[in-house]
Amino acid sequence: MSWVSDYQYKWYETLAMNVVRAGGNVPRHIAFVMDGNRRYAKSQCLPKIDGHSHGFEKLANCLRWCLDMGIKEVTTFAFSIENYKRSEEEVNDLLDLAREKFRKILLEEQKLNEHGVRIRVIGNINLLPEDLQLLIAKAMMLTEHNDKLFLNIAFSYTSRDEITQAVETIVKLGEGLEPEDISQRLIEECLYTRNSLPPDMLFRTSGETRISDFLMWQISTTVLYFTNILWPQITLWNFLCGIFTYQRACLRLEPFKRHKRIEHAMQAKECNYYSDRVLNFLQKLDSYRKNVLYSLSTSN
Repeated sequence: MSWVSDYQYKWYETLAMNVVRAGGNVPRHIAFVMDGNRRYAKSQCLPKIDGHSHGFEKLANCLRWCLDMGIKEVTTFAFSIENYKRSEEEVNDLLDLAREKFRKILLEEQKLNEHGVRIRVIGNINLLPEDLQLLIAKAMMLTEHNDKLFLNIAFSYTSRDEITQAVETIVKLGEGLEPEDISQRLIEECLYTRNSLPPDMLFRTSGETRISDFLMWQISTTVLYFTNILWPQITLWNFLCGIFTYQRACLRLEPFKRHKRIEHAMQAKECNYYSDRVLNFLQKLDSYRKNVLYSLSTSN
């Protein structure tokens, strides 16, 4: 299964897409908690890993729908650090599935470039096997110049770990910073999502109404949408219902989001965000991350 499916729309599905797209604001950035793969496998008397494989197929459909709706960024919660607590067999199966799918990226370079999809993995990849780290780095480097759809894959991720890693980054690379340089804006710049806008909408399947330690820093202005459908069973209609719910909520939320953007800009001016010390630190951080990614992608 390709990373971006060749979904064939029926005429009434195309009509529905056009109606929703014309009916209001379309989210720029959607985050998906793809929950229910194991329950789906159990309901179909399948091995657990088959549930995850079916889940990947639905992700490919969702990426197709997002591209056609004009959505610019998608973040998916693929593998939590908490998942390491599952059975050794299931963890190994999940890592093997990840290897298969990241190898697929290397074989689909032309198709991903045609669609303009850029792969970015967010998470503590140091916890992953070295061969998987290599595949991830190569996939990110291979698509780094694409800019039509940004696909952020949260793999080996929790929000608490992300914030912890951000603080460790400041300690590690922050020589020359002063205590007054530490601010919310600086911490945001050290998160994995530094190059992303906050999600406009978080879409979770399977009937669970929890965030599960996913993008906790980033979702203060995000519309939360929960549906009972299991992720492998998601359809275009479930997807469009989520978009429609976002459009209704957006009318009430936009003044608040505008206020938060203004507040964010004022905080940057009031703190030392634009000082030479901070700008030098951010430049060092960019170089460090690029060097790490390049070193991983070229290692044997």
